[in-house]
Amino acid sequence: MLCLTLALCKSPDFIKVLPCPANPPVQGKALKGLAVSSTRYKEDSWFKSLFVRKVDPRKDAHANLLTKNEESNLYKIQFHNVKPECLDAYNKICEEILPAIHADKYYPCELVGTWNTWYGEQDQAVHLWRYRGGYPALTEVMTKLRENKEFVEYRKERGKMLLSRRNQLLLEFSFWNEPVPREGPNIYELRSYQLRPGTMIEWGNYWARAIGYRQHNSEAVGGFFSQIGNLYMVHHLWAYKDLQSRENTRNAAWQHEGWDEVVYYTVPLIQHMDSRIMIPTKASPLK
Repeated sequence: MLCLTLALCKSPDFIKVLPCPANPPVQGKALKGLAVSSTRYKEDSWFKSLFVRKVDPRKDAHANLLTKNEESNLYKIQFHNVKPECLDAYNKICEEILPAIHADKYYPCELVGTWNTWYGEQDQAVHLWRYRGGYPALTEVMTKLRENKEFVEYRKERGKMLLSRRNQLLLEFSFWNEPVPREGPNIYELRSYQLRPGTMIEWGNYWARAIGYRQHNSEAVGGFFSQIGNLYMVHHLWAYKDLQSRENTRNAAWQHEGWDEVVYYTVPLIQHMDSRIMIPTKASPLK
């Protein structure tokens, strides 16, 4: 008679059939061994379960959970890589056109800030716009600007000066300050974080507490997360008097109990991060 025995593998759905050994164990010992293997399997499964992320069911979109629901501000950030020999001319035409759009109530938008990158990607301009009224306001502005001959001519001239450009549509975190004009001179740091998909709520929960540690020198300007463009992208905008002030302010944060914990738990959420030190142009409301 062919003698077969069952071997339990790590996967409970897989059973392997093996031939019996030449001298099979006594029945009691075999049952005891099977019981020990089963216990070890259960312990192994329980141990592994400790490291499985538990996902809570959500009843609303992340954007609605993280933003200021009573407001419907939409932001657009633009990154323009300019031909090195054209940067001065580019800044000049921007100074002529962008403040006029900002000041004209006909357009439901505001220029929050405009900068040149000092450290980071060189010969780069960064513009941040706010649209009060959300997507309808953005659509209205874009429609009206197509009929603005000066703006159409500006875009045509600007295009000759650019190597590349990209943009993102953003919402602001509810626990951050809303960016408002400030006096200078200041330097600005734009810290951009590409998060792992599915971690935006976790990031928001930690930074809702962390922002309190970074308000002592009024350095926090604004915090945003992407809706269109690179997704799961977070931008934090900071203002400092100079690079040494930046160093001192960032070091001081480590003296606050709880800041180290925030850093410890948020670093694993990041896939990639980038820092730009930026200088405001003459047209920027953030000086």
